[in-house]
Amino acid sequence: MKKIFSFLMMFMGFVIIEGCTDLSEEILDETSSGLSDAEAADANLAPAYAPFSSLFTHVNYFNLQEISTDEAILPYRGGTDWGDNGIFIAMHTHNFSTTDPRIRDTWNNIMKGIARCITALNVLPTLKSEKVNLYIAEARALKAYYSMLSLDLYGLVFVKDNINETSQILRGAEAYEYVRTELEAVESQLDPNVGPGRLSRGAAQGLLARLYLNAAVYRDPYAESFDFRAEDMDKVIEYCNKVIEGGKYQLSPDYFALFDDDNHDNPELIFVYDQRAELNGHNRMAYFSLSGDQYPLPEFPAANGTDGPGITPDFYRTWVNAYAPVDPADIDPRFYKENLPPAEACVAAEDFHINRGILRGQQYGLIKEGGVFVRCEDGSYKVDKLYNNSRNNPDIPVIFTEQIDYTVEGSGYSTGYRVEKYEFSRKSSSGRNFGEADIVLLRLADIYLMRAEAKLRKNGDAAAALEDVNTVRAARTATTPAPALNQMSLDLLFRERGFEFYWEMLRRTDMIRFGKYEDSWTEKTNSDKFKRLFPIPQNAIDGASNVPGYLVQNPSY
Repeated sequence: MKKIFSFLMMFMGFVIIEGCTDLSEEILDETSSGLSDAEAADANLAPAYAPFSSLFTHVNYFNLQEISTDEAILPYRGGTDWGDNGIFIAMHTHNFSTTDPRIRDTWNNIMKGIARCITALNVLPTLKSEKVNLYIAEARALKAYYSMLSLDLYGLVFVKDNINETSQILRGAEAYEYVRTELEAVESQLDPNVGPGRLSRGAAQGLLARLYLNAAVYRDPYAESFDFRAEDMDKVIEYCNKVIEGGKYQLSPDYFALFDDDNHDNPELIFVYDQRAELNGHNRMAYFSLSGDQYPLPEFPAANGTDGPGITPDFYRTWVNAYAPVDPADIDPRFYKENLPPAEACVAAEDFHINRGILRGQQYGLIKEGGVFVRCEDGSYKVDKLYNNSRNNPDIPVIFTEQIDYTVEGSGYSTGYRVEKYEFSRKSSSGRNFGEADIVLLRLADIYLMRAEAKLRKNGDAAAALEDVNTVRAARTATTPAPALNQMSLDLLFRERGFEFYWEMLRRTDMIRFGKYEDSWTEKTNSDKFKRLFPIPQNAIDGASNVPGYLVQNPSY
């Protein structure tokens, strides 16, 4: 099945009208293509997943969900790199504009996904295949997922069933109810056994838990305080219980194995963007944050980092304050995994693995001279202190500092502690742009922590919430797991979600739900509650201008 989906993703010639709010799409006549009905069913469902490749990139969804928060900051490096007309600074400081190309591209990819789901839902019923009913349920669930992203980011959803109709626009409670009813209608019809790259029954259950947990936000995104209803929290617990008690998923003993280049079969993963080599994924998460003088693969001397975002000092201090006086690297295996010796050494190619997690201080790695890596006498690779050779500063060592901000001093190429969560691919054609690591969208740890939060919000059941949190902490037994916590509160749970899910595109949604998105942090002081939602891209507004009042911009833009 994977090979069929892979082939058909490349084969299908769907034409999307980008950014168009009526979600129009040209449908090809599959019967004339020589495909059987079973193949045509695959050919109509597979393209609905294809927008994931552009949506879940480092500059689109990741940018909106992480750089807008207290976890990540991307300054104008050295005054020459990552300027991009100020969009990443605007993202972090909550000064978004309606013409931001990354807000626009994220919007377009979500709309493209919805359009392709509608196409599939119109064509699939015409085919005679035993997979049709299952695929209809899957396409419907996937459309609900895209709609959930649209609701979360932009505060609205587009609703239509027939490709020839004009979409109805829903906001607030109506939009939330639409997504909820769509997911619940098909949850029991979905395949419980497909891999994490498909929207399975377990994935739908987990997404329903996430939807109910955020119901108060989605019903009234600008509320002064959110109304977390007991009945909503009961549904969060119900769907989390279904996932946990179903027994299909298990917490991974090795935390960083969740983000290895061969993570597809990790039993903790519930829903992912499948980007194994056969599907031509692009694993840019791996090099986005690294120094331009860090080369994670001996096979690829051109595969270096890009000196992108670092973590804010504010987020780093949450780790330090939680474990003081012990260094977080010595007590929590989620913080850091050392794979390279912190001294001059010789390392065989097959044993070379870059350090993972939050990278601080002097960095060590492969030494590049004359376009090739320096070898030791035995043919292995020399590992030593790194210097800023790629930045024409060979006398300045690559020492990541805690300080990172928009000052000249704080915007240097080595400022900010970096994050290396996803592993580089050893099978890639380029070393950095393509890879096998699936991008995690939902995993079992989130199920436990969502259940913990629901228990706290419903009736303050701190003991039950604490048990769920400590279950996750205790599971990371590949090394010494983080010590058990002895108390639990919403603030502690928010901190714990930061430790568990940093860099996983959940932070903005979490900060809004926990009432922290208007707080101040490194270089961000904007407290405007209307920035909880992004602006509708101007090109979408313009495209709908022939229907007065149809697509209304979000407040404050």
